[in-house]
Amino acid sequence: MSSAPSFKRLPRAVREQQMLDAAVRVFSRRGYHAASMDEIAEDAGISKPMVYAYLGPKEELFVACLHREGTRMMEAIAGAAAPGLPADERLWRGLRAFFGVVGAHRDGWAVLYRQARGEQPFAGELAGMRARIVEVVAGMLDHALRAEGREVGETELEVVAYALVGATESLADWLADHPEADPEKTATRMMNAAWLGAGQLLHGATWRPTTP
Repeated sequence: MSSAPSFKRLPRAVREQQMLDAAVRVFSRRGYHAASMDEIAEDAGISKPMVYAYLGPKEELFVACLHREGTRMMEAIAGAAAPGLPADERLWRGLRAFFGVVGAHRDGWAVLYRQARGEQPFAGELAGMRARIVEVVAGMLDHALRAEGREVGETELEVVAYALVGATESLADWLADHPEADPEKTATRMMNAAWLGAGQLLHGATWRPTTP
């Protein structure tokens, strides 16, 4: 009798998701450099050669994790923030979808936001995803203003969009560390800060210091 482990046959797509789930868990716990392919294989309940055969070496596996988590995020936002909705409802639904994903996949957020930012070439992958989100937010703001007969310069829209995305990311990072926090309530808090604050700014209200 052979003592070699046997593995249940699964469709390739299912097996790959199983491996990515395990990799995200290990990368979130260990960080990219400390994570080992042995630990990822063990967590997934498969052999290390199978991980290499399906998803390649550790760098390629990490990129696959980034793409999976980033795609999940973008698809959730795009699916919730339908173009035909009023601007505030569209932003609210996008925020609710975003925080919902973070709340449901905290390990994925740790890999996407914490692990990738300081590591090249992964930081470039993350920057590309972030730029696409900023573009979507800027487009939403522009659409809302044009519906009211107003136009704001491209630079101003981009600055506000970057500020909103940055604030949302920071609050999502807080949510990831507080499992007791409600993602929908967190989205409401962000919506109040974003819509009321950005709305006034884009409508021409500005703060100026009282002293030079």
